[in-house]
Amino acid sequence: MPPNATSLPLGIVIRKSPGVTRWAAWNWKAVAVLPGAGPESWKELRRDGETVEYHAGTIRLELHRTDTEAYLTTLAGRTPSVCVVMRPTEKPTPPANLEVVFVTASAFEAQDYCDNAEDIVELVPMPAGLVAFVQEFCDTHHEEEVFVKRRRDRIRTDRQENGKGDSRIRQVSDVYRAPRRAANAPTGADTGTDG
Repeated sequence: MPPNATSLPLGIVIRKSPGVTRWAAWNWKAVAVLPGAGPESWKELRRDGETVEYHAGTIRLELHRTDTEAYLTTLAGRTPSVCVVMRPTEKPTPPANLEVVFVTASAFEAQDYCDNAEDIVELVPMPAGLVAFVQEFCDTHHEEEVFVKRRRDRIRTDRQENGKGDSRIRQVSDVYRAPRRAANAPTGADTGTDG
């Protein structure tokens, strides 16, 4: 990782529960993260009747110095959460055809993924240790951007503007008016054309 970035492996816990409608037999939902987890693939963690929780996989949460504003926005929320992005996959990976593809602590990146209709996006509450990890990174790297008010260009607007409107119009008051036909210009009847 570059010196202004860091990462942490996060295990993603996904819960499989019976569907509530006849169109969906099962409901899959990311419910927790395990900071510092080792590599795993759909390991069963807990079973309660038909509801099962799996350690679906481990993916790295990356934090970058340039995104600290987004991380602080996440931490300022009512429940600081990481965004877990899952995608249906063609390859059979029992017990689900889902793949965890991305995890982020950035509220702005989370919004971008929510706008994508192809992915399954879940907000998972951060454990206290992960909140402290992200907060420490922000405390170290965040720099407030100073607001700079934009100033108007110092262009003279009282001067004559060349090339504006039609040059055949002599009136200064209405430069966008269509020109009139000259008195000696031939009409459609004079030239033998329809007018």
